[in-house]
Amino acid sequence: MNDTLGHDAGDDLIRTVASRLAVRLTPSGHLVARMGGDEFVVLVEQVKSTDDVVRVAELALDAVRAPVYLGGHVLNVSASVGVVDRPVEGTDAAELMKAADTTLYWAKADGRDRWAIFDADRHASDVSRYRLSGQLPEALARREFFVEYQPLVRLDDAVVIGTEALVRWRHPELGVLGPNRFIELAEETGAIAPLGQWVLIEACRQGRAWRDVHPHKPLLMSVNIAVRQIRDAGFVDAVKEVLAETGLEPEALQLEVTESSVMGSAGQPLQTLHALAELGVRIAIDDFGTGYSNLSYLRDLPVHALKLAGRFMAGLRAPGGPDQTDQEILSALIGLAHKLKLTVTAEGVETAAQATALRELGCDTAQGWHYGRAVPPEEVELKGRQ
Repeated sequence: MNDTLGHDAGDDLIRTVASRLAVRLTPSGHLVARMGGDEFVVLVEQVKSTDDVVRVAELALDAVRAPVYLGGHVLNVSASVGVVDRPVEGTDAAELMKAADTTLYWAKADGRDRWAIFDADRHASDVSRYRLSGQLPEALARREFFVEYQPLVRLDDAVVIGTEALVRWRHPELGVLGPNRFIELAEETGAIAPLGQWVLIEACRQGRAWRDVHPHKPLLMSVNIAVRQIRDAGFVDAVKEVLAETGLEPEALQLEVTESSVMGSAGQPLQTLHALAELGVRIAIDDFGTGYSNLSYLRDLPVHALKLAGRFMAGLRAPGGPDQTDQEILSALIGLAHKLKLTVTAEGVETAAQATALRELGCDTAQGWHYGRAVPPEEVELKGRQ
């Protein structure tokens, strides 16, 4: 508002909203106050249940939603409301306001024009996330991260053709944390770049070590890379340096990128992928089927493999046998991928029945608990299971 119509118009809007809230809420005895900027607080007293407070929140939202007419402009305004219901006794005003503010941002994150109720467990989870994000740089410096490896198995003969590197965090207080606990935080804070580089170096060193032990078995090392990494103009040079330092051949390295990060890509990400492919590195689309799922994009991308999202495996372990619809979807995806000369890997394979069904559908490779969990390098069995 301030940037487009000017600060005077913004002030008029705030006054209009304040007036509406006062007219709608103060007759019922609620205190309405502006805390600053575009935030208001409503103090609701003498309530029997949280539902009573929610009804006040809905009244406030309804008051704000009505179009505002200012200087010949029609403005459609919405709000987000954080609802906190606490007994007065033992309640600290500052903590109450902090809880309300936190909950307000939950409502905004969930789509705006709505209310959210304070949840102590969710708040504790948020606090834990913020704390972990602040600890990431020091954890990397203290070498608290380590890499485990999960076998990639060729479905035709159950031979291990490589491994996927999966990073873990040995947190001094919380124990071992999986990537689902910290990778998103690393991406948000920028720590993903140094962390991803460290994982790449560790994985390539291990890949070189295994190839030295098994010179006649060309094992593939697959490593996940983040959007921030492929958007970095220096990433290709960084990969070249890692390969030169570790001695791993480019064709022995597979980099996994998420579907959403490459579908419709242009500019730096696309240039990076082409440069990596020209270098000889394999490119795989990870978790395929969770995003755009548009195979037409793949014709223009230097992609070598698709890794089907684990959720596709659910239909193959149905109690009454493999789900026919899921089988047909998988068959179509595998067939189209093969027409584009892409190999297909199924993730999350947990049973022999799933493996058999995938093999019959023409899927090339698989990974999952049926073939082995992610384990330290010394525990990896470089042989498959039928």
